[in-house]
Amino acid sequence: MSVTSPSARPLRMVRKAALGSSIGTAIEAYDFQIYGVASALVFSKVFFSNVPESVGIILSFASLAVGFLARPFGAIVFGHFGDKLGRKKLLIITLMGAGTCTTLIGALPTFTQVGVIAPLLLVTLRLLQGIFHGGEQGGAVLMAVEHAPENRRGWYGSWAFLGSPGGVLLAAGTMTITIAATGHNFLVWGWRIPFLISFVLLGVGMIIRATVSESPEFEKATAHGGASRAPLIEVIRNSWRLVLASIGVNLGFNAFIWVLISYSLAYGTKYLDLSRQEMLRATLVGSVAMIIAILTFARLSDRVGRIKVMIGGGVFLTLYGFPLFMLLDTANVTLVFVSIIVGFVGASALFGPLAAFLVELFPTKVAYSGVSLGYSLGAVLGGGLAPFIASLLMEATNGGSWSVSLYLTLGGAVTLACLIYLRQRMFSGNLDGNRPTKGTLSRELKTPVHTSR
Repeated sequence: MSVTSPSARPLRMVRKAALGSSIGTAIEAYDFQIYGVASALVFSKVFFSNVPESVGIILSFASLAVGFLARPFGAIVFGHFGDKLGRKKLLIITLMGAGTCTTLIGALPTFTQVGVIAPLLLVTLRLLQGIFHGGEQGGAVLMAVEHAPENRRGWYGSWAFLGSPGGVLLAAGTMTITIAATGHNFLVWGWRIPFLISFVLLGVGMIIRATVSESPEFEKATAHGGASRAPLIEVIRNSWRLVLASIGVNLGFNAFIWVLISYSLAYGTKYLDLSRQEMLRATLVGSVAMIIAILTFARLSDRVGRIKVMIGGGVFLTLYGFPLFMLLDTANVTLVFVSIIVGFVGASALFGPLAAFLVELFPTKVAYSGVSLGYSLGAVLGGGLAPFIASLLMEATNGGSWSVSLYLTLGGAVTLACLIYLRQRMFSGNLDGNRPTKGTLSRELKTPVHTSR
């Protein structure tokens, strides 16, 4: 079996793989973001209308968390088969499943129409959506990084994560236009439009993914040694420390970013009396800034080393929780915009290099399982629970934003501690004996990669 190395692959295919990953994660981010926005602005009035609004918001964010809680199960199932059968097949399945769930949410009856059946259907679809998304992110990251030349893994790997702010941008834009176009009918039927649009995005994503070739690194690994019989067991047995560290790295980032893009909407409208449109516009501008920042920090990581750039991001996450809410609490629209934009840009120092960073932690034959497990569990413990926890903290402290700031600071400290731990292990050359075939981070730390391009 002839296998072409990533460096020998046509640049067209490298870019197509990166673009396919970006489109897939954009659809995932779109799905999650419109659900997050709807949790803040809609669901308490549509699916949980039989309880006080503050309780309805908590229940809405609890349903948001269900999707994150389901992610590890999806990561286990799709990671297992992705390491045995290949990345491409599984990514097509995850994309189709997640997009279908989102579309169906837009067609659900409300509590007024069918009673308690409505929120039960909502939670069921959210659960299934989370399972499919649990297998999506790790596979998309692998396809982008494993197709890329070694000295450009940070750059092309970041394309997979460009889909996140891209999806947020698309979701915030769609919600903004929908709110303006439907007016007082937004809570009646207008909120359904962004969910139903997901079906169109699904078709675009399926076409692009079908034309991308299988990962060359996976083909090479299976050609030389065959696929792992039990990839999940193997990665836990040999690399459990790396899995735990990758969970911690992702935990603080996810907590921060989901408070920024989801809970801040509810906070701004409920506690600061800012309009939905103003908060969504701030998210739009912040998402554009994040796209630029992700590419910048990812390219920098190819030159000076990923861990250095990401530690800078970890420091930002640890320090910015209090300034973020100090600026928000002014209720000054300009300062609110500044606080959110700075949050998006600063977090990108960690998020930009993260794709390549995660892939380079694990051997190719178990990478789908390792990356998916670490990423999804970090998303659950961080992002999945963040808006819910933030809501509870605000209620428990009678609107004291300091409690949410402290929560973000602690999450950032966990991320920073895990990055420092990995840095020490990389310098010592001890990463559980499991190294990918190319692009080892320990080598990158000692001899930063420079390119002529």
